[in-house]
Amino acid sequence: MGLISNILTLPLAPVRGTVWVLDQVVQAAEQEYYDPEPVRARLAQLEQDLNNGLIDDEEFDRLEDELLDRLDEIEAYRNSTRQGP
Repeated sequence: MGLISNILTLPLAPVRGTVWVLDQVVQAAEQEYYDPEPVRARLAQLEQDLNNGLIDDEEFDRLEDELLDRLDEIEAYRNSTRQGP
């Protein structure tokens, strides 16, 4: 960008800064939401709860299915972001 372009677009600088910050927040939120480690930790805790008698087989199966579906969703998202448009 030349000097004249910089001068003419200077009033847009706060908007560009705000857009950049929002983009960073969205990226951080996506990384946290699509992190498989908390789901895996919850699966391990769920198995411990079953072994300790805190939940029954039916409850374990239901919750395990939900967590495995969540892992599938995370894997699909990660695969789609690796391939790109």
